[in-house]
Amino acid sequence: MAIRVMLVDDQVLLRTGFRMVLAAQPDMEVVAEAGDGAEALEVLAGTEVDVVLMDVRMPRLDGVEATRRICAQDDPPKVLILTTFDLDEYAFSALKVGASGFMLKDVPPNELLGAIRAVHSGDAVVAPSTTRRLLDRFSPMLPSTGAEPVSAEVSRLTEREREVMLLVAQGLSNGEIAARLVLSEATVKTHVGRILTKLGLRDRVQVVVMAYESGLVRAGGGGAAAQ
Repeated sequence: MAIRVMLVDDQVLLRTGFRMVLAAQPDMEVVAEAGDGAEALEVLAGTEVDVVLMDVRMPRLDGVEATRRICAQDDPPKVLILTTFDLDEYAFSALKVGASGFMLKDVPPNELLGAIRAVHSGDAVVAPSTTRRLLDRFSPMLPSTGAEPVSAEVSRLTEREREVMLLVAQGLSNGEIAARLVLSEATVKTHVGRILTKLGLRDRVQVVVMAYESGLVRAGGGGAAAQ
């Protein structure tokens, strides 16, 4: 079955360009479009969508609030944020409310297509190094959640899972974590999956956010405690 994609952007020309790129793919289909977040929510109410390409700066309802409302629904589509500037605070806010990643609007078509496929399969598409730079920059925006409740959640992880979580948050890919811990990449992926399940998180991006919120990783990328 083709990946059902929705385009949400107030620029008609940009949506047209994305639609042409996606229409050429045998495994993708643009099933809906919207010019702002409010219209996107209305359309989604009656349309089956797998992945939403979401602009952030739009009239009426911006992409961050639209993403928050979409991700709060039961079995929501994946949301991939489109932004003009790398390390945009809007992109950061969208990751916080449930987006699976973000891409620059001028990304090469093959990278955009790869990102859509990755998001659809359940992976996050923000490069670990980019996620780390983004969180380092915007870590002062992280809410003060209190050490005890979050630490209690992280304490449910095994020692190995905490180790993997720390390395994910420090910007390492699964392959790099596998090399560091002398494990197979498949084993690392299994650990990441268990971390997601135990902490009730959607994807790798939210693992990084929680690692920062819990103090497991501090701004600058350092671990809070020796492993």
